[in-house]
Amino acid sequence: MAAPDHRIIRNRRFTRRVLMLGAGQLGLFGVLGWRLRQLQVLEAPKYALLAEENRINIQLMAPSRGLIFDRFGKPVASNADAMRVFIVPDLSNDIEYSLRQLNGVIPIPDRVAERVLRLARRQSSYIPIVVADDLSWQQFAQVNVLAPSLPGVQTDILSVRQYHDGKDMAHIVGYVGAADTAEVNEDPVTRLPGFRVGKSGVELGFERKLRGKAGIIKLEVDARGRAIRKLDTLQSQQGRELVLTIDQEIQNKAMVRLEGLRRAAVVALDARNGEVLVMASTPSFDPNAIISGLKGGQWASMAELEDDPLTNKAIRGQYPPGSTFKMVTALAGLESGLITPKTKFQCYGGFSYSNAYFGCWKKRGHRSVQMRKALKESCDVYFYNVALRIGITKLSAMGRKLGLGQTYEFGMPQQKPGVMPTPGWKRATLGEKWYGGETVIAGIGQGYVLTTPLQLAVMTARIASGREIIPRIVRPEPGEQIESPRKLDIRPEYLELVREGMWAVVNEGGGTAGRARIPIAGVEMAGKTGTSQVNTASSGPHGPLLIWEQRDHALFVGYAPADNPRYAVAAIVEHGGSGSRAAAPVVRDIMTALMERDPVSRPAYVARNDAPRTARHERRRGEG
Repeated sequence: MAAPDHRIIRNRRFTRRVLMLGAGQLGLFGVLGWRLRQLQVLEAPKYALLAEENRINIQLMAPSRGLIFDRFGKPVASNADAMRVFIVPDLSNDIEYSLRQLNGVIPIPDRVAERVLRLARRQSSYIPIVVADDLSWQQFAQVNVLAPSLPGVQTDILSVRQYHDGKDMAHIVGYVGAADTAEVNEDPVTRLPGFRVGKSGVELGFERKLRGKAGIIKLEVDARGRAIRKLDTLQSQQGRELVLTIDQEIQNKAMVRLEGLRRAAVVALDARNGEVLVMASTPSFDPNAIISGLKGGQWASMAELEDDPLTNKAIRGQYPPGSTFKMVTALAGLESGLITPKTKFQCYGGFSYSNAYFGCWKKRGHRSVQMRKALKESCDVYFYNVALRIGITKLSAMGRKLGLGQTYEFGMPQQKPGVMPTPGWKRATLGEKWYGGETVIAGIGQGYVLTTPLQLAVMTARIASGREIIPRIVRPEPGEQIESPRKLDIRPEYLELVREGMWAVVNEGGGTAGRARIPIAGVEMAGKTGTSQVNTASSGPHGPLLIWEQRDHALFVGYAPADNPRYAVAAIVEHGGSGSRAAAPVVRDIMTALMERDPVSRPAYVARNDAPRTARHERRRGEG
């Protein structure tokens, strides 16, 4: 047998290797071709968009904040120009040199220069760094003239908030400040340096309307991110104007009237539709000082002041309503059917229940008392009996029906709800059962019952009008429909009985609020005093001699004219001692000012929101 030819074997092996190599090359080129087709055909739109995004830089322009006016068009919050200078590290070959040159035009403290250098090292070189934001017009002009010799130095004009009658309106309007983390994540425009958002009051409650809409600038940039040319601009839109229901002139008078009172609050409403005409709280603060920039220590010291000027006591102060709550007890008794206007109780100066004695403010008693006399002379024993007869559940239900124990959605955030207690509330809150003696004192607005001055004003307006008044702080815009308040689910004759008692409080001999009579011929006010006890010693013989913190709170609520209610007012003077002496004169003076000026009878200012407006000053993302 012949031996195999080695050349043939070698040729076969070579051919097999060539085929395998060719197949591998073919597969490789196939994968490469498929990938090229995927990139250039199938995913072309995706990568074209990414390339376009690398070429195009979109920057936001912050809108100017909407203006705020009082009901007659007087400016409350406006915008002012603030000129500033910043430096872009990437455009400056030597930041220290640029700062030294700039220091020849405007003074730059060492600490500011150190901050600029520190930020330049830590952040992107394309992000501008603010050097000064309070330039005078002369400094601003000089920097612009010398700009060619100041590498990387640029200027712009910033729109900053300005408050008029700042301290008088502070608790209503609030103030603006830098956005927090949640707000920054919600809206990118809040990342812009110098951009401010509402932090309290109307500024916070109507933030979305006041903020406006951001504009956009499209810039073509090079590979390093530097702008080459502007491609397109979408102008920002200024925030909407707001017209408050507040009458700033009466608000100013209310704040003057509260001067000398350590802590007090007063609220005045249009009794027919709930428009808030006055909301004064003392002590107050200047929001312009906050915007200008308080240091950490200054802010902490203000927040920790004993009298808490940052708190709007009209909506956040929670107080036992005292005898101003007796109208609630009277209406709850009538509605339950367990008492009538002629139901009598005997008052001999106190009331005994379950081994406890509850005194009346009048030690020698009121003798035989019916409802009208009980309201007029504020007999505690009468209302102890009524509350015990109807029970805490019905009493609290009537309180809520009249607007107590709740907050209102009307653009004033951070309200406190007060407390209309029930057995269930006490179990859930304190883990304890309800006792009958707690019902007794709830009948005169003590114990767990807590209200705010705003709630008391709403209660008074509802009793005066017979309607479910809801407070409003901003007037409706043209074309906006506001529903008329619904009628209260309380029988009109019962409301009229309570109104008669409130009229007698002020206008009849023996009433507890003769000091509240309005000095205007033909105009009478109906009202109710209240003195809420904060210390048991205040009921003793040395009550008037107690230190301020141990004295009773003084309250008064009233509406006028008594025969055709237009205004409802509630006031509290913390530790004022007596509602008739401390709070009733406050309401009298403010009600007198309201009746003399009669703001609800005059045409109000109309917001100019009929057409979109471009913000005058625009700030872009990345500007200092």
